[in-house]
Amino acid sequence: MIILAATPIGNLSDASARLLSALATAPVIASEDTRTTQRLLRALDVDNRPRLIALHDHNEKSRAADVVDLARAQDVLVLSDAGMPTVSDPGYALVVAAVAAGVGVTALPGPSAVVTALAVAGLPTDRFTFEGFVARRPGDRDRALSALATEARTMVFFEAPSRLAATLAGMATAFGADRPAAVCRELTKLHEEVRRGTLADLAAWAVEGVRGEIVVVVGGAAARAVPLAEAVAEVADLVAGGIRLKDAARQVAERTDLSARDLYQAALAARA
Repeated sequence: MIILAATPIGNLSDASARLLSALATAPVIASEDTRTTQRLLRALDVDNRPRLIALHDHNEKSRAADVVDLARAQDVLVLSDAGMPTVSDPGYALVVAAVAAGVGVTALPGPSAVVTALAVAGLPTDRFTFEGFVARRPGDRDRALSALATEARTMVFFEAPSRLAATLAGMATAFGADRPAAVCRELTKLHEEVRRGTLADLAAWAVEGVRGEIVVVVGGAAARAVPLAEAVAEVADLVAGGIRLKDAARQVAERTDLSARDLYQAALAARA
C-alpha cells in the first residue's frame, strides 16, 4: 500500500516510534527530496538502504502511476521534507491515483505545522480553515484575501519570510488593521517564536525582516449586525444561485449575528 508518513517539522525528537519503524523497514521510499530523506535517516540513526524515488511538484503527476504499480506488490513509504505529505506538499496526486487504482492508502500521523500553529496562536480553534500559501503576485494575493474578508473561521496560512511583511499589510487592508493574528516562526526549533497582535502591528514588526519557516494564523471575521430583512434577501440570492435553503441560511448565519434557524424560518415565511 501507499503509506503517508509525517516527519518532524523541526525537532527530531518528534519522530514517532511508528515512523522510526517504517523508515527502518521500508523497501521503497518516495520523497519530495531524496537528499533530505538520506539526511533524515542518518540523523535518526536508521540503518536501512531503501530504494529512493523522487516525488515532487514537478514530476508527481507523471510518476504517480509507476509508484502506484510498485505499491501493488510492496509498501511504498511517502515523505515530504517536513510534516504530512499532501498538505501543501507533494502526495495528493499520488493518493488520487492510488484510490482510482484500488491500491490501499494509510497514514502515520505526526507533526503538522498547521495544527501546531493553531494550538499556540491563542485564537479560536473550534473551527478553522487552512488556506495554504498566499498567492505570490500582489494582485492575485489581494483578490484572494478580499474573498476571505467575511470568513468567520480562524484562518491558517503558510508564507515565505521574504513576502511576510507585504502579506501582513495586505491582510490588514483586506481584513481590517485591528484583526487579531499570530505569526508562528520556526515551530519546534531552537529559535521558535510566536508573535501575537493586530495585523497592523505584525505588519510593522515584519518590515524589519523575519527569518525561518512561517505560519500565519488570523482570527475570523466578527459576526455582522444585519437587519433580518437584509439577511433574508442574502439567503434568497444564494438560493437563486442554486444553494439549498437550509445551507443558504447557515452560510448567512455564519457571517451575521442571526441564527440559521431564524433565517430559515423567515425565508420560508417570505416565500408564502
